[in-house]
Amino acid sequence: MTTYERWMKQALREAQRAAELDEVPVGAVVVHDGQIIGRGYNQIERLKDPTAHAEMIAITAAAAHLQSRRLEDCTLYVTLEPCPMCAGAIVLARIPTLVFAAYDPKAGAAGTLHNIVEDKRLNHTCHVVAGVCDRESEELLKRFFGRVRALPRNNA
Repeated sequence: MTTYERWMKQALREAQRAAELDEVPVGAVVVHDGQIIGRGYNQIERLKDPTAHAEMIAITAAAAHLQSRRLEDCTLYVTLEPCPMCAGAIVLARIPTLVFAAYDPKAGAAGTLHNIVEDKRLNHTCHVVAGVCDRESEELLKRFFGRVRALPRNNA
């Protein structure tokens, strides 16, 4: 198992927590000096907060841990390619490396629809490693959305 896979497995555990709470199963961890300093999983429905993405929660926890808004020596692992909001937060936090599992064809902002994290016009760019444990992440997402689609719709 590679180092990337080791930490991505931790992010996948966070994604599983989200799934157990009927949230879109996305998880994230921030690693600094060989230890996790921030964890997060999607909590949009639970918190009634459209910004409660796994990455945002993990970045906030890591910044609190380091008592700094700059996460310059950290790596963010996330199970789904970040959206534009999260990609912007990654740039603002000065995270040098982003590792993600599955590509997001509908909202991906780290190479798929946009590439905010590597945009040289911004004041910071981020090295991206994509596709780490992508099958596990994709399977979690497929199971979740399969369950959602099977639920009866309330058309009222």
